[in-house]
Amino acid sequence: MSSLLKEEMQRVLFRPEKHRLVEFIEIEEEQRGRHFLCVSVSKSKEVQISVKSRRIGLEDSYVKTEVWALQELMVLDGKDPDTDDPCFVMHFDTVRPVKAVSCAAKYSLARCLVALGDRHKHTELRLQNFDWTYVQPTSIYSNRGDCMVLMRICFYAFNLVCLSLCPVP
Repeated sequence: MSSLLKEEMQRVLFRPEKHRLVEFIEIEEEQRGRHFLCVSVSKSKEVQISVKSRRIGLEDSYVKTEVWALQELMVLDGKDPDTDDPCFVMHFDTVRPVKAVSCAAKYSLARCLVALGDRHKHTELRLQNFDWTYVQPTSIYSNRGDCMVLMRICFYAFNLVCLSLCPVP
């Protein structure tokens, strides 16, 4: 479902602006409809954070309600890292409280913003009250890239060699 929604948002909202939607999470707002916090990148590598609302009625429509640049984000505050609280606060010139639909969505957004800040050489994003191991895991098992696949292949090959050297009773 979310991949279809992402494709629709990319086509309707971001492609006309020549942006690429990188990440989005659903958030809870007081107004009716579905609301999303989106992170997009322009062709000139500018990272943008925006709130989009999807109004459901006779004709579905998206409305952009707020837009910030990643450089404007001074602090991303997770409020309390010891509880599963989906609420967090973004500190721009003003403070913007946000309630995600889940704690996993909150951490997914934090990982995305940290990675984009590092990749596009923006100022380092200050995180407060986040469990850092969920934002930037350090163990080898957390990175499921090519290195992990190669390590598993070598482990299985070593086991096969060891088993083939064992005498058969």
